[in-house]
Amino acid sequence: MVCYSGGTPPDCIKTFRLQKKIIRIMIGCRSTDSCRKLFINLKILPLQSQYIISLLLFMIRNKNQFLVNSEIHHNDTRQRAHFHQPSENVTKYQKGEYCLGVKVFNMFPSYIKEECDNPKKFKVVLQKFLHKNSFYSLDEFF
Repeated sequence: MVCYSGGTPPDCIKTFRLQKKIIRIMIGCRSTDSCRKLFINLKILPLQSQYIISLLLFMIRNKNQFLVNSEIHHNDTRQRAHFHQPSENVTKYQKGEYCLGVKVFNMFPSYIKEECDNPKKFKVVLQKFLHKNSFYSLDEFF
């Protein structure tokens, strides 16, 4: 089940609603109460944040398959350390793990991206960031 921003499948929406319902039952809240602070306090990642972690860990494990901007051009720009965003016109490709992973990775703060050489530390730093922010969707992240 892939839960991406461009067309979230109904199963992802149902799973996320079920996740929120379980959180409310665990805490004993009403069904109308917001879960955002509950996710943060319980240090549980919402479904989309879990997707972001798995997407970026996939990228880090396979980073030799991705080009860095400095490999494409030799200009000393601020984005030289970013992964190169391929220019494809096919929507299915743009919403796939390859393009979406590059886009998500490039949006993270530099202190997180600097840890990509150490996968264990990268995962810890990434989880702390996502726990703190508790993103409900990729659109909210962007």
